[in-house]
Amino acid sequence: MNIPNYVPGHGLLRGKSVLITAAAGAGIGYSAALRAAEEGCRALLISDIHEGRLNEAAAKIREATGLAQVFTQVCNVTNEEQVQALVAAAERELGGVDVLINNAGLGGSRLLVEMADEEWNRVLDVTLTGTMRMTRAMLPHMIERRAGVIVNNASVLGWRAQKEQSHYAAAKAGVMALTRCAAVEAAEHGIRINAVSPSIALHDFLRKSAPQEVLEKLAANEAFGRAAEVWEVANVMMFLASDYSSYMTGEVLSVSSQRA
Repeated sequence: MNIPNYVPGHGLLRGKSVLITAAAGAGIGYSAALRAAEEGCRALLISDIHEGRLNEAAAKIREATGLAQVFTQVCNVTNEEQVQALVAAAERELGGVDVLINNAGLGGSRLLVEMADEEWNRVLDVTLTGTMRMTRAMLPHMIERRAGVIVNNASVLGWRAQKEQSHYAAAKAGVMALTRCAAVEAAEHGIRINAVSPSIALHDFLRKSAPQEVLEKLAANEAFGRAAEVWEVANVMMFLASDYSSYMTGEVLSVSSQRA
């Protein structure tokens, strides 16, 4: 089916500051950063482990949207010192973080009987523990202000079974559980924590991490007969980051047209 037209910004994040992890390249993180600028955020800080691509992403966002307040900080979410430094930089440069989008994740394809501990641990460390580290570092600042929103990136594989995805599915199911539990703790401080759960959104990193024939089959199984565009996932992130979702917390929204 035809891809829908790109949706223009509607000022959903006007006046807010936004911090996004894994926002270099052409994936969901970069699209979320671009959308946040298009939705009127007052300042944006994007992070990634790839400094060159990170700086390119920031320049593209500035040029495309006219937002001058686009900052960058290299961060590996498996490193607690770098996580703390990222949050400190964001608090300083943005004058306080209103919205945190935890996008960092790591996938791959491997049968469980062939999977080494190192591969299992790496995927969980980036995808699940990295999300925990960022949330843990950010919450004290939001608690002090009694305000803030956190949006996590999960996956339908947290619910559904797929061969060669035991590590990634376990990590994303963990992100879902973390979202629910952290949301209950944060609610009494006026903070909301939700997650998106995409099925398949094609981008360069995904193409490198899974066989082409598998991706084509997954896309063909979607009700629309295609994979999502990354900005379609980012749109739902913007909704969860905005005041339109003010009574939602601990929720995991499926961004999927996949048949049951």
